[in-house]
Amino acid sequence: SALPRARAPSSACGRAGVSAMSGVIGAFANVAHKFVTWPQLSTQGFCNVIKIGTFCRTVVWPCIPPLLMFQYIRGVDEDVYATEVLYYKSGSKDVKAFHDSSRIGISGHWRLQQDLETIREAANPE
Repeated sequence: SALPRARAPSSACGRAGVSAMSGVIGAFANVAHKFVTWPQLSTQGFCNVIKIGTFCRTVVWPCIPPLLMFQYIRGVDEDVYATEVLYYKSGSKDVKAFHDSSRIGISGHWRLQQDLETIREAANPE
């Protein structure tokens, strides 16, 4: 019962730590502000911002939707291919066991069908 008690840190130490942390956060905020506002320092910098914006608007932005669509199609195609391979290697003749096209959205996928059935069984015990 004679254990030594831990001393609370002195308030001067606590204030020094908070003050140092505030200084670091303030320095980061200052650097971030300078990073955002550096193009406005000169007329040439302002022109560069306009050039970069024009380039992004005319070259980069029109490329983004097709790339996103390509990635989406590629992901869906990969999933469908994997399902077709699984169906082929299973030797089954029941296509709807792997992908039921009569279900809404992606809920026809065999894995989702299995998960939904597990949820239904847990929600409705008989």
